[in-house]
Amino acid sequence: MIPIAAAILLFITIAGLGFAFAGGDSQQARTLKRAQALVAANETAARARARVKSNTAVSPEERRKQIVKTLRDQEKQAKKASLTMAAKLQQAGLAPDVRKFWIISGVLGLVVAGAMIALRQTPLIALGAGFAAGLGLPRWVIGFMAKSRFKKFTANFSDAIDIIVRGIKSGLPVHDCLKMIGRELPQPLAGEFVRLTENMAMGMTTDQALEKMFERMPTPEVRFFAIVLAIQQKSGGNLAEALGNLSAVLRARRMMREKIKAMSSEAVTSAFIIGSLPPAVVVLITVTTPGYMAPMFSDPRGHLLLLVAGGMMSMGVFVMRKMINFKI
Repeated sequence: MIPIAAAILLFITIAGLGFAFAGGDSQQARTLKRAQALVAANETAARARARVKSNTAVSPEERRKQIVKTLRDQEKQAKKASLTMAAKLQQAGLAPDVRKFWIISGVLGLVVAGAMIALRQTPLIALGAGFAAGLGLPRWVIGFMAKSRFKKFTANFSDAIDIIVRGIKSGLPVHDCLKMIGRELPQPLAGEFVRLTENMAMGMTTDQALEKMFERMPTPEVRFFAIVLAIQQKSGGNLAEALGNLSAVLRARRMMREKIKAMSSEAVTSAFIIGSLPPAVVVLITVTTPGYMAPMFSDPRGHLLLLVAGGMMSMGVFVMRKMINFKI
C-alpha cells in the first residue's frame, strides 16, 4: 500500500506542478485578454461619448470661455516669441541678425567708455556710461523704431480690412484681396501683407501665416484679424460682415486713442518740462560757471549726489509716465 500511496501522491504533485506552470499561464492569458477587451470597449465607449458631446450644440457661455482660453494661450505664446532679440529686430523692420546687433552694441559701449576715460573721468563713471551706451542705447533705438513702425501699420490697417470686405463682396477670394493690399497700401502694411501671402503660397496655413505676422507686428489689430479669420474658417459665417464689424471697432479704438491723447497732452507737456528742467539747469550752470559745478564731477560725494539725483529723477519720470499712459 505504501508504494501505491507514494505513487498517487507523486502523481498528484506532478499534476499540480504541471497545472501551476502550464494551466496558470493559460488562465493568466485568458484574464489578460478579457482585461484588454474590457479596456478596448471602454475606449470605444469614451470615443463615442466624445463624438456625441462634440456633435451636441455648445452653449454660448461655454463657447465664449473656450475662445477666451484659446486667446490667452495664444497671447502667452506670442509674448514669449516676441521677447527675443531677433523678433525685436524684425519688429523694427531690420534683418534678424542678432550677432551683428551685439557686435555693434559692444563696439559702441567701448567707444563711449574710451571717450569718458579720455575726458579724465573715473573708471566707475566710464564703466557705467559704456554699459548704458552699449546695452541701453541700442535697445532704446530698436524699441523706438518698432513703435514708430507699429503706429504706421495701425494707421492704415482699417483701410486694409475695408479692401478685403469690398473684395469679398465683389466675388474675389481672400488670397487675392490680401495681394491687393500688398500692392495698393503704403509701407510697412504692404510689406507685411506681401510676406503673409508669400508664406501662404509656400504651404503655410492661414493661421500659421498670421501667427508669423503677429510675431513681426505684435499689435491687437493683427490679433483681432487673426481671430476673426480663424473663427470664420472653423464655424463659417459671413466673413465680409465680420470683417466690416472689425473695421468699425478698430476705427472706434483709433478715435478713442486720439481723444485720450488730446486730453492728456497737457499732462504730457508738464511731465516733459518737469523731467527736463533739472538736467537743463545742471548743463546751464556747468557752461556758465564751471568752477561752481566742478566738485559734483570730481569729488566722490558729488558722484554720490549725482547718483541719488539720477535715481530720484528716474523714479519721478516713471511715475509720471504711468499716470499719463493709457492702454486701449
